Amino acid sequence: MTNHNHEKESDGRLVYSTNPGSRPERDNNEPHASASGRQVLRVFLDSHRRKGKTVTIVSGFTGPADGLKELASALKNKCGAGGSVKDGEIIIQGDFRDKILALLRDSGYRAG
Repeated sequence: MTNHNHEKESDGRLVYSTNPGSRPERDNNEPHASASGRQVLRVFLDSHRRKGKTVTIVSGFTGPADGLKELASALKNKCGAGGSVKDGEIIIQGDFRDKILALLRDSGYRAG
C-alpha cells in the first residue's frame, strides 16, 4: 500500500505528494486564492471626475462582492489611505499606483 504524504501551504495548494493522481482538497470557506493568478487587474489614476483630486482606481476584479471589499480593505490599509468600492472598482484616495501594483503582484494578481 502506498503512503500518501501531503503537505499544504496556508492557501491550500498541494506542495508534495507521493501519489501522482492526488489533488488537494478545497476548503469552501476559504477565499478562492487560485483565482487571483488568473485575474488581470488594471490600475490607473483619475482626477478628471474628482474635482481635481487624484485617486488610484483598480478595475477588472471578477469574483464575489465580498472578495472585492476584502481586497479594497487590504489595499487601503497597506496604503494608509481612504477609499471605497463603487461600480465594481476599488477607489483609493491619492496616487498609490506603483505601491498598489506591487501589492497586487505580490498577492498573485496580474496587474498593469
